[in-house]
Amino acid sequence: METYRYPQFDAVVYAAKFKDVKNAEALRSRIVKAASLDGAEGEAERDAINFAFIEAKLITSSLHLETAIYQALLSESQGSLRTKTIHSEIIWALNPTNNISEAIKLFGVSSRTTDLILVHAATSDTCDVQQKMHNLVEGRLVPLSTIPDSTSWADVKKHYKLNGEPALKEVANDGNRERAVIDNIVVSTVAMKSVMT
Repeated sequence: METYRYPQFDAVVYAAKFKDVKNAEALRSRIVKAASLDGAEGEAERDAINFAFIEAKLITSSLHLETAIYQALLSESQGSLRTKTIHSEIIWALNPTNNISEAIKLFGVSSRTTDLILVHAATSDTCDVQQKMHNLVEGRLVPLSTIPDSTSWADVKKHYKLNGEPALKEVANDGNRERAVIDNIVVSTVAMKSVMT
């Protein structure tokens, strides 16, 4: 698990990647159910799943993830969240369009998810975040540096509409350079999203 500190936002963000996730459908169902629960039971369940659940196959690098986190924190600090929570804002920031439903469908956990990134934003250090993550996810915790190992580059190109991108045609015969160019474009897209909307 990685910890990022953003003193300018008075925020601490925790991020972890899980591989070989076996309970993705149950997690998705639990998230949906928690949204409709009332009272103390609803509050407890929403607290237990208070994370951004991100499909790892569409994340190209740690920088890609960190840029979305930063953009969400910036929006929250300016009182301009486009979604209900900081965690859904992170998912929205990753999506190249402004459609939150599409963002959750593409970048959120689904029944097909096998590699999952969890992100938790807080205003102070939280000692039990990793344990909460382990309580939720049936999978192996792996370093965030393995993000590119899970990336479906074809899906990233499709969702970010990069298949006709001239910069990619120039490096089409060099897989490493092509992935680097894709990562640069995707990170820039996330960084510019709040400016363009």
